[in-house]
Amino acid sequence: MSTDARINNEPGFILHTYPFKETSVVAEVFTRSHGRVALIARGARRPASALRGLMQPFTPLLLSWFGKSELKTLHAAEWQGGLIAPQGRALMCGFYLNELLLRLLARGDAHELLYDRYIATLQLLAGEACSTDYERILRRFEKNLLSEIGYGATFDVDADSGSPIQAEARYVFQPERGALRASGQHGCPVSGQTLIDMAAGRFERQATLAEAKALMRALINHTLGAKPLYTRQLLRELTDLSP
Repeated sequence: MSTDARINNEPGFILHTYPFKETSVVAEVFTRSHGRVALIARGARRPASALRGLMQPFTPLLLSWFGKSELKTLHAAEWQGGLIAPQGRALMCGFYLNELLLRLLARGDAHELLYDRYIATLQLLAGEACSTDYERILRRFEKNLLSEIGYGATFDVDADSGSPIQAEARYVFQPERGALRASGQHGCPVSGQTLIDMAAGRFERQATLAEAKALMRALINHTLGAKPLYTRQLLRELTDLSP
């Protein structure tokens, strides 16, 4: 974790805010060079505060802060521009990304490649996309996120034999072990072709997309533990309401 006392003009995004005392907020931010950081924005809830309108998700910011404790003090924020915020269902997908980062990233660990992928993913979500496009975008981000934080899975090798996955075979995937031939063992059922596609980052096949969603959910749940993701439930409810 960084011990720098003062950081100036660090690119970052607000992941989540919550009230702090009478007029302030604590902002959990994702920054390019310092990872996830918790910042006190003093007075940000006052109507005349210059920070009030900037404490919003999906707004590219240049952030400046100081402090040596885990909870640091924000002393300046500047809108950087250059990004269109997602809208509608894409907005809920963006909140899902934020919740993943909030729950899975340790404070103070830099993930510059992941930060760049986060921006690229927000840009894709903000573009013209249908619900299937959103699913592909989310699966790629989930896979990259788990790999970046050290929980990446091997999809193209049989965990028992070490042999390459066979496209026509059926498997089960166990988060703690990997892909195993389906022979009465517990795990997330998945086809060999889906595993091969996931290893290559291909999500064009509808069958791959459906099985990848279940498999990534199992991997993320295993990493997170018992507490469910709030935005995942909202996305599921939105899907159920769609005509």
